[in-house]
Amino acid sequence: MSQSNEEQTTVMDEIGKRKKDHLDITAAGGAGYEKTTGFERYDFLHDALPEVDFDEITCESRFLNRWFSFPLFISSMTGGHHEATPVNAVIAAFCERYNLPFGVGSQRAMLEDPSTRKSFSVVREEAPSAFIAANIGGAQLAGGMEKEQIDLLVDTIRADAIIVHLNPLQELRQKQGDRRFSGIREGIRSLVNDVQVPVIVKETGAGLSESVISQLMDCGVSAFDVAGAGGTSWGKVENIRNGDRERHFTDDWGIPTVDCLLASRELVHDRCELVASGGIRNSVDIAKSLCLGAVIAATAQPVIKAIHEGGYDGLEAMFRQWEEDFRTILCLLGCERPTDLDMIHLRRVQGR
Repeated sequence: MSQSNEEQTTVMDEIGKRKKDHLDITAAGGAGYEKTTGFERYDFLHDALPEVDFDEITCESRFLNRWFSFPLFISSMTGGHHEATPVNAVIAAFCERYNLPFGVGSQRAMLEDPSTRKSFSVVREEAPSAFIAANIGGAQLAGGMEKEQIDLLVDTIRADAIIVHLNPLQELRQKQGDRRFSGIREGIRSLVNDVQVPVIVKETGAGLSESVISQLMDCGVSAFDVAGAGGTSWGKVENIRNGDRERHFTDDWGIPTVDCLLASRELVHDRCELVASGGIRNSVDIAKSLCLGAVIAATAQPVIKAIHEGGYDGLEAMFRQWEEDFRTILCLLGCERPTDLDMIHLRRVQGR
């Protein structure tokens, strides 16, 4: 084996180990922010005269011109190592049954190591008709990406959309992470022009500012996942992987999810769609997100945790509870469907 091949194998092994570490650390739940999402600043405005029938309430929601059974997008996290294959298979089968959208984890590893493609392609085997989004990092788009690579990302899972994740905080805390971030905006613009599916841009937990969203709207991006601070801290995840025992300021770096939503709700109005993620842990968070301007909420950590603890049955039990809770919230607010939710259904909690 040549030296270059040995180096390539080492890189592939490192990527696979990193992906596995990410799953293990986030599932354990010890990499959360100290700062909050901001959802606690708001309470629901109870309606004692709801004038709706509970059995007539629907949770159906529309995102990127497609209807889903519930306003939940199972967010990107898994893929790129062989142990992710069964996890992706469970999520895909679940999304197929319950008609929910699903985004795979970064497919960068798949481009560099063909042996990991199964961890991604399995999602189409288990979910032939579900909405599935491909995923690539913004840093990989700087300077442009070859059409063959783009086609491979999409074709491997017959993607309905492609997610571009922005994660400068995580990369800077990651050993051997990317350090060059110039050219990403134009790379996203080129991607939008080169693909036939919608492009979604998301952060990975540190939040999208109004300025960033405004710049990327001009590039033709269809939806933004704000992925705000308050949930999993990917700076902290990498610090844990690095063996850092002392708390680092990057553990708590980022814009809270609620602040991201409030800053961007009017900006994106009628032009593109807003996804809320970053600390979504239950149906209360989902409902508040929709009141604050999102059309759908996204989460990963609770899903991975449920699968680790109970497999498919654990995930199904979690979802059924969330669905029941969400319908209860809608009823207590006098709403028949998720699109009825708005700021009028919230009140600011004094002192928060």
